[in-house]
Amino acid sequence: MLAVIVPAHNEEAHLDACLAALRLATACPELHGEPVALIVALDSCSDRSEAIALRHGAEVIAVQARNVGAARAAGAMRALSLGARWLAFTDADTLVAPDWLSTQLDLNCDAVCGTVAITDWGLHCEATRRHHDALYTDADGHRHIHGANLAVSARAYVDAGGFPPLVSSEDVALV
Repeated sequence: MLAVIVPAHNEEAHLDACLAALRLATACPELHGEPVALIVALDSCSDRSEAIALRHGAEVIAVQARNVGAARAAGAMRALSLGARWLAFTDADTLVAPDWLSTQLDLNCDAVCGTVAITDWGLHCEATRRHHDALYTDADGHRHIHGANLAVSARAYVDAGGFPPLVSSEDVALV
């Protein structure tokens, strides 16, 4: 079994689109029908995130930490308790490709650190975009780590000690 874990804190504006994309990825023919648990770790939510997650058939777990590392870790622990062999992590404001999971598995490795693409630069100034474009590499061999596109075998996750309860850079600490 595979598992996808999505931490969320008041993400009702983005969660519906995220989960719709994940549902496509979990139904990818290249997964050959392997079951996929979709787990949303709601961290101190006071909006409609839970209702949205349930409408998409996700399992919801509640965390009261206001800490993305703790939310990812809680989701991972639930996935491990269900017997997941592969843990894929993304963020509630992220859209994954339909072959996201199958592409990870095709790499036949213990961890996948994928890249991300920013489609809306509206909240950032032009200097930030230029800086990003100058330094970001979206190619094999990149050195980026993003919790929004990270996956690991269950064995490697456990061996590494899981996500530490950090409010940021928990993904870097795990890798």
